[in-house]
Amino acid sequence: MYKYLVCGVFAFLLTLNIANSDIINKNVERVIDLSSQLVKISATITLENTGKNTESSFLVILEPNTLRNLSYISVKDSHKDELKVTPVKLEKYGDKDVFSVKLNQQLAAGRTAVVNLECIFTNTLVPYPSSITQKERQLVRYFGNHYFYSPYITTKQTTSVVANSRSIETYTKLKPVSQSDATITYGPYTDIKELQISPMTVHFESNAPFLTVTRLERLIEVSHWGNIAVQENIDILHTGAKLKGPFSRYDYQRDTSNNHHSIKSYKTILPAAAHSAYYRDSNGNISTSQVRVRKDWIELELRPRYPLFGGWRSSYTLGYSVPSYQYLYKTPAGQYVLRMRLIDNVFDDMHVVELETSIVLPVGVTNVKLNTPYQVERLSDSLTYKYLDTKGRPIIRLKKTNLVEQHIQDFEITYDWQPILLLHEPILLSIALYLLFLVVIVYVRLDFSLSKAEHVKTQ
Repeated sequence: MYKYLVCGVFAFLLTLNIANSDIINKNVERVIDLSSQLVKISATITLENTGKNTESSFLVILEPNTLRNLSYISVKDSHKDELKVTPVKLEKYGDKDVFSVKLNQQLAAGRTAVVNLECIFTNTLVPYPSSITQKERQLVRYFGNHYFYSPYITTKQTTSVVANSRSIETYTKLKPVSQSDATITYGPYTDIKELQISPMTVHFESNAPFLTVTRLERLIEVSHWGNIAVQENIDILHTGAKLKGPFSRYDYQRDTSNNHHSIKSYKTILPAAAHSAYYRDSNGNISTSQVRVRKDWIELELRPRYPLFGGWRSSYTLGYSVPSYQYLYKTPAGQYVLRMRLIDNVFDDMHVVELETSIVLPVGVTNVKLNTPYQVERLSDSLTYKYLDTKGRPIIRLKKTNLVEQHIQDFEITYDWQPILLLHEPILLSIALYLLFLVVIVYVRLDFSLSKAEHVKTQ
């Protein structure tokens, strides 16, 4: 299984001169999901090889000026197996953002293959108007393309746009087009040329939570005494239409409608084995939270001290512990393997602008090796000192930007460690207690009086 997740800038570029000109898109069924703050585009593509040679790959090209908003891209075949996606540079397409997708099975001449493309874009829905009052509706606009943007000729194509609500103000009407409730269906269109663009605009009401994590600092402390502590410092911002005018607490409490652009609460998913959870902000512990134990996870409902309107921000700390035996393994070769999530769930359809994950390893680890599920920036390692530490504990620091739920994947750290080091702290504690008792014994036996006692002479 292989996933390539874009981090904003190409890690490497390949130069190719062949663009698989004999491939065509026999049929494309595309869905543009606008039901959340993320724009999720999925396409089922039927490829046909009209040439005489066997093809082992095909190309995917992003629409102009969309790479900076691309958070995730994935391609699967008809068997749901991942296909390798690689950014490439083609002279034929100049500075366009091109990806080469390698097929698991070669496409013979005259044969067809079905693939599923998924792309997730952030910061693509634009609030319009950009500022609203407390009682006004939040409207957003989406700018896209009626046609599937491709380097190949598309014989037939349909597109479904799924909005957040039935309140669709306006949308472009390139015939044939129809609307049913919150879904707009474009097409079918036939004989679409390569890289053809027809601007699409959809203006609709959206009360989905436009909640963005501007910065997430995730700290994982590993202990061989059976516990792993996780702490997250989270800064959040409501990135929807900004609140215009004053805020009325009275009007807010009178509004019992669930369809509101403010954010009252949201749910975080914790591991099923999590315990000792805490939730606090800069003012101290927050009691307005509720824990529900599910079969395979723990649901934690968080309610900020105040509702979040557009442009408002908040920050808090969330922490919990998990047993180490579920995440820490020992290989037959005697090495230890830590396998945990680089980022975990914050809320549904989350968007994390910047993530920094720090992994604190035990004292005395050596030969540390890191394996990540996608490309990340590794910051400089450092040391930290805890109680009774004579040697520092190594910290592995990782950084990643523009993340979504699909980035919730496991990293893996392999290291060497001697179990005898478990006696390090007990021995130090024993020596400290021994020295303390020795000082007390010496102290009570010493005489610190300033004058000597007088001896009485008896007759």
